[in-house]
Amino acid sequence: MKKSGSIMMFLLTFVVLWISVSGGTDQLKNLALRGRATQSTNYPSYSAAINAIDGNTDPLYTHGSCFSSESQLSPWWRLDLLETHRISHITITNRGDCCAEYINGAEILIGNSLANNGNNNARCATITAIPLADTQNFLCNNMEGRYVNIILNGKVGYLTFCEVQVFGVPVNNPCKN
Repeated sequence: MKKSGSIMMFLLTFVVLWISVSGGTDQLKNLALRGRATQSTNYPSYSAAINAIDGNTDPLYTHGSCFSSESQLSPWWRLDLLETHRISHITITNRGDCCAEYINGAEILIGNSLANNGNNNARCATITAIPLADTQNFLCNNMEGRYVNIILNGKVGYLTFCEVQVFGVPVNNPCKN
């Protein structure tokens, strides 16, 4: 009994510390659901930028919950969170029907600038690969920004995936009442 009691106490302490360090339960909300999405180009069917923030992680492109750019140099997708947030992590779900490699090498950028369509902001992570229909987390260590971009910088190809979830907390703005 003594061992299970100490394990329970450890788990409880871990949960309390996690909530306090991560900024409370607000951290668990997907900020992307309230944002606006756009992209560099639009593939002709089933490919709207907003599909990637609809809350549906269905990895089958023809079900209408994924997006795709045209094949081009440096295709990008951008999310406007509408205000600056401190972003802890981003979760991306890749397509499950084909084309898993289309996201390989993409960069996740975060910042407040729209210069170069937001593609000059700081890098949170580089996506090496996400297998078909898989979901991966990318830690952003509380980077601050209003915009989240995903770009295949300097590469010609399609950019496609099915869902982006962004987790963080708003940055307090003393000028906002």
